[in-house]
Amino acid sequence: MSTAATPSTPLPVRTPSARAKGRHRRPERPELPEGAPSLLLAIPAPASPEARQLAEEIATLIRLDQPGVEVTPAYLTAGEEDGPYTMRGLSDVLTAAVEAGAPPVVVPVSPGPSAELDAVLAPFEGVRRTDALGPHPLLAEAVHVRLSEAGLARADRARLFAINTSADGIVLAGTGGAEALELAEVTAVLLAARLAVPVVAASFDSAESVAAAVTHLRDSGCVQPALAPYLLGPEVSPEALKAVAEAIDCAASEPIGAYAAVARLALGLYLAALGIDAENL
Repeated sequence: MSTAATPSTPLPVRTPSARAKGRHRRPERPELPEGAPSLLLAIPAPASPEARQLAEEIATLIRLDQPGVEVTPAYLTAGEEDGPYTMRGLSDVLTAAVEAGAPPVVVPVSPGPSAELDAVLAPFEGVRRTDALGPHPLLAEAVHVRLSEAGLARADRARLFAINTSADGIVLAGTGGAEALELAEVTAVLLAARLAVPVVAASFDSAESVAAAVTHLRDSGCVQPALAPYLLGPEVSPEALKAVAEAIDCAASEPIGAYAAVARLALGLYLAALGIDAENL
């Protein structure tokens, strides 16, 4: 009988080990400077229960990754007070913060530029504002995961690279205007490399843009194109997304939502604005 099975034998005591070394170790959490400004998550949608849920999930992920950081979500327009929750408008939050002498760092929670956020933020020229979240390989990964969850793409567990796909072409559709569409094309290239199928960027701001993208795919030989929303979620209502998918006769995946990488990207932008190296987050 082994000593491990003997009741009188004491259990081994786990002693702290030295910090793991090498490229696979978890990076140390960067230390915030004393008096660091708060992080204001700028949600590119009016306040709504769906927008609040997204914002709170992202804020929670950020707090878990970087305890001590003050994270506040704000929306294009304020919402009605809902019990203990008040969904505040971005302009109101920034005005109060500036008047109090504590301007935050504003991080747009959007894959690309947002003309609507730009309009709200324009009067606050002195407030630090980061770029949008994308384009970034992690956003391509997030879209890939949502396609996989919808049964429109398969991925291996280890590296999330496609083995095969039930969609032979993807329309990657976002919002935000011409600049956002141009930057979405970068993510489209990253996604195409992951899926090994053609990906065309389009904009929900124009029905013609989405229709033209799916027509291009079909003219190129795609038999079963799919729609991948390049959105966090609340920018376009679920009903509108469903209507677009039906109009182009395509299956669709869910928006990116509160994917963990979104929180990592938002936190990384905030830390970079403070001059903290966040490359290894």
